[in-house]
Amino acid sequence: MGRKRVVVAMSGGVDSSTAAALLLKRGYEVIGITMRLWSDGPGANRCCPPEAIEMARRVAEILGIPFYVLDYAGPFYEKVVCYFVEEYVRGRTPNPCLACNRFIKFDLLLHQARALEADYLATGHYARIKEVNGRYKLLKGVDPRKEQSYVLYMLSQEQLSHLIFPLGEYTKQEVRQLAREMGLPVAEREESQELCFITRGDYRDFLRRYAPEAIRPGPIYDREGNLLGTHKGLPFYTIGQRRGLGIPYGEPLYVIDIDVERNALIVGTAEELSKRGLLARQVNYISGQEPETPLSLKAKIRYQAPEVDATLYPLPGNTAEVIFREPLRGITPGQAVVFYRGEEV
Repeated sequence: MGRKRVVVAMSGGVDSSTAAALLLKRGYEVIGITMRLWSDGPGANRCCPPEAIEMARRVAEILGIPFYVLDYAGPFYEKVVCYFVEEYVRGRTPNPCLACNRFIKFDLLLHQARALEADYLATGHYARIKEVNGRYKLLKGVDPRKEQSYVLYMLSQEQLSHLIFPLGEYTKQEVRQLAREMGLPVAEREESQELCFITRGDYRDFLRRYAPEAIRPGPIYDREGNLLGTHKGLPFYTIGQRRGLGIPYGEPLYVIDIDVERNALIVGTAEELSKRGLLARQVNYISGQEPETPLSLKAKIRYQAPEVDATLYPLPGNTAEVIFREPLRGITPGQAVVFYRGEEV
């Protein structure tokens, strides 16, 4: 049998470059692919500007592997950018990185890997996959500061069987050191923290350009219906937000609800912001098997949120009720709630 073939999603950064080098060192036949994605205006997408594409190409040349650039601008605009705008218009807070993983990286790019007759697709995510008796488990990466299993919760058994995360057993510091030792020119390259497709201004400027009809001033009420002020446009606010309300009050006020039908912002105290539960939709059980009884688990309601104790009650229609042991502040419609049992997602 020949060597196993793997396609590596290369962004020109230290993580994906080191992932490609590690797989080559382990004996895989490696193919590098960089995705050219949609960007707002003449500037390039921050995930794949020309200099990043050229850096990925340079790393591929150093490693001696084939390298391709694929244009996914159309699908990215449809599945990620339009979703991003529509969620804000609906009064929800989107997570475009999750949409990109679901529809672009682990759908289109995985299909492209198969078209290239590759056995696997690899990325630079800090997470681990473990096979147990023919079933695949998604585990946290070992670096608690870089751990990225939260953004991979949507993966299926079929997808996991064709994925490799080479960096899951390393810390970020170790990855940079590996890159230095292997002579990769990306060892000190900084990470981008912004939304990759917004190249002019911030997300507010972006929404003014792409959803101007949704940017309308409107009333700010408290829970009793008392008028407290005027907001600048619902898409500029998210549940739990405190800054930018401009309301003089005896105690701190937070956004506790967004009423799209009335174009109204509802604010309240920290106590009013806290909730004991939520309804989760489009629930993905990575095992492929829906539980028949309630589960006591740890839960995260945002990427950077701490894990908290919760009970998941499976419901019909791919939904679940989630009850937290202690009330949580800032449960935000549009975000993902991800569950853990120890290290396993």
